[in-house]
Amino acid sequence: MIRTADLDALPLREALPALVSALDAHGTAVLCAPPGTGKTTLVPLVLAGLVGGGPRRKVIVAEPRRIAARAAARRMAWLLGEQVGGSVGFTVRGERVAGPGTVVEVVTTGVLLQRLQRDQELAGVDVVVLDECHERHLDADTVAAFLLDVRETLRPELRLVAASATTDAAGWARLLGHAPVVEAAGVSYPVETVWAPPARPVRPPHGMRVDPAQLAHVASVVRRALAERSGDVLCFLPGVGEIARVAGQLGGVEAEVLQLHGRAPAEVQEAALSARPHRRVILSTAVAESSLTVPGVRVVVDSGLAREPRVDHARGLGALATVRASRAAGRQRAGRAGREAPGAVYRCWSEAEDGRLPAFPSPEIRIADLAQFALQAACWGDPDASGLALLDPPPAGAMAAAREVLVAVGAVDPAGAVTARGQRMARLGLHPRMARALLDGSAALGPRRAAEIVALLSEEPPREYGDDLAAAWRRARAGGDGYAARWRAETKRLERAAAAGKPAGPSPTGAGERSPSDDADAAAGLVAALAFPERVARAKGQGAFLMANGTGAELADGSALRSAPWAAVAVADRGPHSASARVRLAAVIDEDTARAAAAHLLISGDEVRWEDGDLVARSVERLGAIELAARPLRNPDPDLARAALLDGLRSDGLGLLRWSPDAQMLRARLGFLHRTLGGGWPDVQDDDALLDRADDWLEPELSRARRRADLGRIDAGQALNRLLPWATGEAARLDELAPERIEVPSGSRIRVDYSAEHGHGQPVLAVKLQELFGLAETPKVAGVPVLVHLLSPAGRPAAVTADLASFWRGGYRAVRAELRGRYPKHPWPEDPATAEPTRHTNARLRRQQ
Repeated sequence: MIRTADLDALPLREALPALVSALDAHGTAVLCAPPGTGKTTLVPLVLAGLVGGGPRRKVIVAEPRRIAARAAARRMAWLLGEQVGGSVGFTVRGERVAGPGTVVEVVTTGVLLQRLQRDQELAGVDVVVLDECHERHLDADTVAAFLLDVRETLRPELRLVAASATTDAAGWARLLGHAPVVEAAGVSYPVETVWAPPARPVRPPHGMRVDPAQLAHVASVVRRALAERSGDVLCFLPGVGEIARVAGQLGGVEAEVLQLHGRAPAEVQEAALSARPHRRVILSTAVAESSLTVPGVRVVVDSGLAREPRVDHARGLGALATVRASRAAGRQRAGRAGREAPGAVYRCWSEAEDGRLPAFPSPEIRIADLAQFALQAACWGDPDASGLALLDPPPAGAMAAAREVLVAVGAVDPAGAVTARGQRMARLGLHPRMARALLDGSAALGPRRAAEIVALLSEEPPREYGDDLAAAWRRARAGGDGYAARWRAETKRLERAAAAGKPAGPSPTGAGERSPSDDADAAAGLVAALAFPERVARAKGQGAFLMANGTGAELADGSALRSAPWAAVAVADRGPHSASARVRLAAVIDEDTARAAAAHLLISGDEVRWEDGDLVARSVERLGAIELAARPLRNPDPDLARAALLDGLRSDGLGLLRWSPDAQMLRARLGFLHRTLGGGWPDVQDDDALLDRADDWLEPELSRARRRADLGRIDAGQALNRLLPWATGEAARLDELAPERIEVPSGSRIRVDYSAEHGHGQPVLAVKLQELFGLAETPKVAGVPVLVHLLSPAGRPAAVTADLASFWRGGYRAVRAELRGRYPKHPWPEDPATAEPTRHTNARLRRQQ
């Protein structure tokens, strides 16, 4: 019997006419309604005609999480007075509860993606509801893009609803062709905010790790909330591990402690999602933010942490990372305390910190590994996703990295078109890496063993299983814990998928053609290497390895893998300031396995480069960054040698050439003319500018050079002469415009310093003061007055001037008064402008007379 009273109590009932009208008029709509209003349960039943008297339609509801899909189906079936599998059913990976009479089917977005790839028209489906679209999961964004494509090209009558628990709907409305936005108000009560930061600073999250002091603080806040408030307590934590650790610190509390997450047993999930007569503490992941409604909650304790996917695209190390939850997530979490009565939220951070938190969570398409998305797009016929309607375009760098992965595993050809093998990979519902490991591993080991190892890699084993993949495999086989149960179920699914039909297309590496092995270590290593060929690694000693992608990897002290000569790294993380990755799961392999699994990374050829101050030429075989073999090259390719020598000149400087004093003078003179006159006078002061014109001045000597010593034989002055403006005839004026020396009144020829090191750009003429007597005007070069450094008879600085006439009239008197007594043997006339210039003392002058 339909539970009419419960249906009528759902707040969203008031917005149903507007939603139905919007769909009738536009075919699309955005529904904004807070959790608990009935957007996930009432709306599908009405659109399907199961309640409300509308026409009967087939409705698919897409949820981002399996636990939410099961819970939504159970709730709708309960409202209809039926069992799941009748009018309402669900399908998640590895489980389907639906029958021929099912009208509303709740599926995960991943399942819906698979259906769309098999049947783009979604034959028989009238309405699709994309629930929790505000969370911006990658699968949900992809499903929305595919559905919009279907509506535009194949089925314009297909109705589409984007349901969001927030009111930030403008983007979705625009994406859905300016769809109407229907808002529904929920019943909410005031929620008091209690700021509860730790008394002492805690370390910020790093990778997956959370400071134990932070978790101890969260547990203490839960105890405080139990003492200060009534009702059930809902505590948000980032992951399963943190939930287990906080649960372990809540022993003795007068409440039932439940752990709610996607891996929890069905009976635990049911206990958390049903009202109970006794008090409860529900420790939950983000699944309870909006996907699930937990009755009885009056208090929320928010750790302020969340998990988001992250990936280092340059090295292929992708994993979930613990981050600070956004302000939007904080509002969602706090709202759970005010669903049924006034409540309170205890936030485990300060009010000052709150304003510095990100406003919204990052869309997965911006931050996640895009290999699976790229494969889905290729199977859809749009390899670069440029034709898909997406709220955010995929980053170019991430798509390029994804394309490299897909080409390496044989899922797409070099042009990006999907292969038959890639289509089969996409149907497996696995990351392309795992799909490659399953297909090629099955060929070598058989479907069962390959499926067992891939299941281990798909969901990382608990830390207590250790870092040895083969040992973890044995423990999972013998285990009776929750992980082992999930592992066995996933193994069965993967075994069926691997055994279904023959492999579509050969492995691009031939790795699947290896002989089957009964050795567990070898089998685990082969499958791990097939999944992560860029992470095959060779030992460097002391538990340190170099992976083929160029990243160092380190094993923990005491690891049984430290003595392995080669390893396949399955799980690793690397801090933002760490040079090496920390290995969390790996398997022993040999060099043959590494070569077979990572054959696309094998490179053989000549390497000529500048290293440690000289040219190094070798014939090298590499596996990515791992050097397998090398021998010296006696006669390297001249072009490679020239390029390496140029690299040396760029890194170590032009000082590698032979710079005589005349060459240094020529460079300074040319630099002065370039600064002063420009035109055809070359820029020779900037090393980069000179090296950009290496062909114009360093040839043919550079192409003949084979080592550093050869560079030292190149006369830089002779080479620079090639840059002079010979074609215009200006080169002949070099000595006129920038003479090496200037003749002064005493008859001496004084060298001009053209270097720009003085900071004023003027050429400098350093000359003894007595030699300039009688000179009224300052000498000029290229029209620029020189800066005269007047020296004492001993050659020490006495004065600096760019205006001799002014100096004779004024500054000279002070210099004469200071130095006449110190150098009485030299002339110090009262009127230097009319005196005879000299290089000699007074006595010698008298003898000459």
